[in-house]
Amino acid sequence: MQEFPHHYRVSAAGATAGTVRVSAAELPALDTMPPPQYGGEPGHWSPETLLVAAVADCFVLAFRSVAQASRLEWESVRCDVEGTLERMDRVTLFTHFEINAELRIGDSSSRGKAERCLEKAERACLITNSLKAETTLQLQIEISESG
Repeated sequence: MQEFPHHYRVSAAGATAGTVRVSAAELPALDTMPPPQYGGEPGHWSPETLLVAAVADCFVLAFRSVAQASRLEWESVRCDVEGTLERMDRVTLFTHFEINAELRIGDSSSRGKAERCLEKAERACLITNSLKAETTLQLQIEISESG
């Protein structure tokens, strides 16, 4: 692993309607839309589903790391996450993420170790650890001169 800090850069571009194209260097672009709850078309990734996916993905990756360090023998893991979006004090935010993890192991004598690894993975997930992080906004406004 590289030394900290790590930096990740992503861009998003869109027009007055339609999809928003999210891109990053050396990665395939993603077309996103608002979720159906906000009038978007079904079948597209949205900021909401991407955030919940990041929680699930981070959990699985954290589990892999914890299991390897703990020398846990395991076969497969599945993580389903439900994020709850609410409006509180006139602010819309995710208030809860329910993580449902299913782990397959080959030996029942490893059950206790497996439970500890799953619990440690939940505590180690950098995405859920970051959700209350401070946010800084830098603005740049460009004016399109037409005609």
